[in-house]
Amino acid sequence: MSTDSAGWSRAAGESSGRWRTILDRAAGRARVPDSREPEDGAPEPPAAPPSYPTAATAAGAVPFPSAQYGGGTYGSPAVPPAYAPPGQPTPPYVPGGPQLPPYGPPAQPPGYAPPPDARRNAPNGAPAQPASLPPQPAAPLGVPIKRGSSAEQAVSILRRNLGGPRVIAFANPKGGVHKTTATVLTAAAIGGARGRGVIAWDDNELRGTLGLRAGSARHAKTIRHLVSELAEVELNAGPALAARIDDFLRHASDGSYDVLAGEEDPRFSWRLDPPTVRRVLDLLTRTHEVVCVDTGNNVESGNWRTIMETADQLVITTVPREDSAFSADWMMDVLIEAGRADLVANAVTIISMTTPRPGPMHDDLIRHFRSRNRSVCVVPYDPVLEQGGWIDHTVLAQATREAWLEAAAVIMEPLGT
Repeated sequence: MSTDSAGWSRAAGESSGRWRTILDRAAGRARVPDSREPEDGAPEPPAAPPSYPTAATAAGAVPFPSAQYGGGTYGSPAVPPAYAPPGQPTPPYVPGGPQLPPYGPPAQPPGYAPPPDARRNAPNGAPAQPASLPPQPAAPLGVPIKRGSSAEQAVSILRRNLGGPRVIAFANPKGGVHKTTATVLTAAAIGGARGRGVIAWDDNELRGTLGLRAGSARHAKTIRHLVSELAEVELNAGPALAARIDDFLRHASDGSYDVLAGEEDPRFSWRLDPPTVRRVLDLLTRTHEVVCVDTGNNVESGNWRTIMETADQLVITTVPREDSAFSADWMMDVLIEAGRADLVANAVTIISMTTPRPGPMHDDLIRHFRSRNRSVCVVPYDPVLEQGGWIDHTVLAQATREAWLEAAAVIMEPLGT
């Protein structure tokens, strides 16, 4: 990918032409063309209600009931998705500057020799997943599990064997698009269903708020404190490493997931260089099975690029606004030019409703993002989340909790067996 400013402008220009058509249709001035539409002059069939995921219902797939603004289907897509299976190497991410080295265990301090139980043998180098999970909880994310329900199907997907740790990146360069909300509620849903091994990491280089909105206030430690003691922490392995890492983590009130808070001092951002991010990620994937990463807003930063290099799954978050959706669309073009078309094709877009009723862009946004990604999930408006404060899933509306549980299952579906 070209690293000069013209390269970034080209990516933005290509998306803006496509996006202008969507905006024009939302304003009543144009229509978004579709391969399934008849030729000009032929009558247009009535539009079907939007649904997600985007893959057509496959044989044996189990549909789940529609939430307030959409529905979806669990199961294999009718057409094989155009992304590499989990565990296969992907091209390095090179948006600018020198090429970063491939992801792997960081250089260890002199004398470091991990015992056999800490040696990495999964596709991305993490310890193999234990044979069984704790007993299934009665109500992950506060959603009762009834036999034959969509919640039961979602939990069965979330409890699959992952074959090693998985890294899920939540991204959109635009702020205020519910990245932190999506990171926290996805971690809560996965951790609530699995009963262990999930962490939400605030990797925003400039004053991320995840640590303020989730996790206990047992201490004020952040990523800065972990990085300052990184060399010593890396000397541990097995249960000792888990206990040492826990010194820097906060915990959800129900214990469903852990939190590694971001640093509030923006002067710390320069220390989150690619090698440091890899070393932190190496530790987290040795102690957790699922790492949900709340990324920052700067696609040029080393920590953002490193997470995109190593992510097994991309989750694009947006709200039904022109600027937010355009930013997500532009980011996808940037990733494709950088050689991560597989990550974009396999991405899940989450559209968080900010009003009780869908706006004029609602159907167009679903249609547009499902043409570029594996699935699109729409989560209903909830006034509690719009306040931007503490994220406590126990006080959310039942429809909101069900939608996030189903969205988490859509995100995790290709990652386990």
